Amino acid sequence: MRLSRRSSIALVGAVLVAGVAGSGIPASALDPAPGVSDLTHDLDQILDDPRLAVAQAGVVVKSAETGEDLYSLQPGKLFIPASNTKLVTSAAAVETLGLDYRFSTTVLATSKPGRSIKGDLVLKGTGDPTMLAADYDALAAKVARSGVKEVTGRLVADDTWFDDVRLGADWTWDDEPYYYAGQISALTTSPDTDFDAGSVIVSADPGSAPGKPAKITTTPPTDYLKIVNKAVTGTTTNADITREHGTNTVVISGTVADRYEDWISVWDPTLYTASLFRAALARHGVRVHGPTVRGAAPGDATTVADHRSMPLGELLVPFMKLSNNMHAEILTKAMGRKVSGQGTWAAGLAVTSAFAQNNGVPSARLRDGSGLSRIDGLTPSGIASLLVNLRAKPWFQTWYRSLPVAGESERFVGGTLSGRMAGTAAAGNVHAKTGSLTGVSALSGYVTSADGEPLVFSVISNGYLSGSPKDLEDKIAVRLAEFKRSTAVDGASVLRVNPPVSGDLECSWRKPVQC
Repeated sequence: MRLSRRSSIALVGAVLVAGVAGSGIPASALDPAPGVSDLTHDLDQILDDPRLAVAQAGVVVKSAETGEDLYSLQPGKLFIPASNTKLVTSAAAVETLGLDYRFSTTVLATSKPGRSIKGDLVLKGTGDPTMLAADYDALAAKVARSGVKEVTGRLVADDTWFDDVRLGADWTWDDEPYYYAGQISALTTSPDTDFDAGSVIVSADPGSAPGKPAKITTTPPTDYLKIVNKAVTGTTTNADITREHGTNTVVISGTVADRYEDWISVWDPTLYTASLFRAALARHGVRVHGPTVRGAAPGDATTVADHRSMPLGELLVPFMKLSNNMHAEILTKAMGRKVSGQGTWAAGLAVTSAFAQNNGVPSARLRDGSGLSRIDGLTPSGIASLLVNLRAKPWFQTWYRSLPVAGESERFVGGTLSGRMAGTAAAGNVHAKTGSLTGVSALSGYVTSADGEPLVFSVISNGYLSGSPKDLEDKIAVRLAEFKRSTAVDGASVLRVNPPVSGDLECSWRKPVQC
């Protein structure tokens, strides 16, 4: 045990004793049960790891029923939480918007619809991240079925439900071309049912013969991107796909022997979406004479067609299981729009911060909804207290089921934990949110002990130099699943936990997903 690391939390003369080390509880106030003392010893041993010698780690374990502290290490220190931020964002969104909340996407006409619309056709969005190209095609089909054959005016893309700030203020510049840092717009499109809003899948397949150009396709098909194909057919696949900053020029280079693909964010999802809708209108025989422009639908516009998303209670699953950053940011702006009429990060984060304050998180610094920002700050004790308090919410079970489940191979069950803790007492038991950035790792959630006692825990590491400490998180979670208050347990099995896939990104951020 490294007492020097833990002494900082045992201020005002609290004595460090086995079983309550770092809890701040005087030794005279509690005679720890053998199982609690044994748990403390084992967690101290797990955390006595060389990777943490130059890093900072915070750990809190509580009884979910009573809030009793079972273990604390730097509980009140502000850590970069990475995607653990989504625990706060998702819960605030459910509380604010409701499980039945749906995004709407509407097609409106500025004059009475008939065979010809003597004016503009408006495509208005409210941020639906689940809209696919097929959904815009279905909207275009509805327009055609209404009898409209031509629009004499323009196609107006209305994204005014949110502001026009597309990227988080603190997001790193080199993340910008990739789908996990896509631009946020009230009018957006996802390429598949992972619902990575504002992105396109770019695929490279072998060409006709070695040395010949690779074959490049996109999902969905679009001419919005400018493809620069420098890739050639080879005997091995060593390809790279990237988008040049500030443009929609996508460069593919290297060699391709088998299909290689990447998920690339688009520059300006509003106009990208409008281009898909315009092409769909043409396919269904609706001609728009004017250009595509941005603008706001007039208040007296007539609805021609509309689409509503799945309810938020269902959207929570791809959001939380796959740690979808864009969902977090869209829901943040949606909260701001509902509460203050402003679809901005500032308005939405004010809602989230107030929710956090009212639900056990007195210290929080939130700069976005997803945790991509390195300015975000949460404490392990705040996260653990939030997890305890959420159990009393009427919507808790729906939210709880959206958390990744350790060792469950089904992608929309296990999510970012599907490849972790399999074959241990934590498998199928731990429901928790992962978090990963370079030098940052976190795991916070729920576990049931061997006695059947529900526990909450939060483990956050910041500043390690190499070698992700995710295996330490797993060992802690497995040890909690084996915990018994009345007796000590053989903790040797914890030391045999297989390490998770290495890396500093959420496994769901590496496409194709292999969690």
